[in-house]
Amino acid sequence: MEYVRRSESRGNVEIDWLKSRHSFSFGHYYDPAHTGFSVLRVINDDIVKPGYGFDTHGHRDMEIITYIIEGELEHKDSQGNQAIIPVGDIQRMSAGKGILHSEFNPSDTVPTHLLQIWIMPKEQGIRPSYAQKTIAQTDKLSPIVTPEGSDTAISINQDVTLYKMVLEAGDEITIPVEGRSGYLHLIKGQLSANEHVFSDGDGYGVYQADEVTFRATDRIEALWFDLPPIGQ
Repeated sequence: MEYVRRSESRGNVEIDWLKSRHSFSFGHYYDPAHTGFSVLRVINDDIVKPGYGFDTHGHRDMEIITYIIEGELEHKDSQGNQAIIPVGDIQRMSAGKGILHSEFNPSDTVPTHLLQIWIMPKEQGIRPSYAQKTIAQTDKLSPIVTPEGSDTAISINQDVTLYKMVLEAGDEITIPVEGRSGYLHLIKGQLSANEHVFSDGDGYGVYQADEVTFRATDRIEALWFDLPPIGQ
């Protein structure tokens, strides 16, 4: 089984300082056909103008991941964490029983382009926590978030592994999916799978399958989510 989410059909929010595309229903955008995939609840593709950002607001019982595509993002929260997230770092905030935070583009000149990802937690009501780590791209598919964490990956309160995928033109990779589900968010480039061709911003979910093979047309950057099974 498969799920195709085209970039141009995503929810669209645009205000003075923010351009945002929503892969799944979020805020005022609601589409009953696109409310999440397995425990993956949100992928927001945001471009934030220099000097602007999200004022202090609250979250609870959600695993929130920030991935920077261009620029930097400044994070502050009610647990006392304050950090700049640059390109090449991955950040995770476990909202748990409740946390307040703000996110701003600290640059006066350069927009920030980021993905904000929400994953439903395995355990609710935990103590909020924060983690940030520089991504070590060691292979075509490198784990950057795992349930237990590691020297090169941050931990998450869910049975999910998030990989950064980098393929060069002509590369091919086969990923096992049996007993699980998987979701690809393509950040840059073009690749194909199962007679589909995907470009920047497209999403592709696979479940109740043995494996999936991706072939890169040109250099691609993507995120691959290994998720709990759907419909089993």
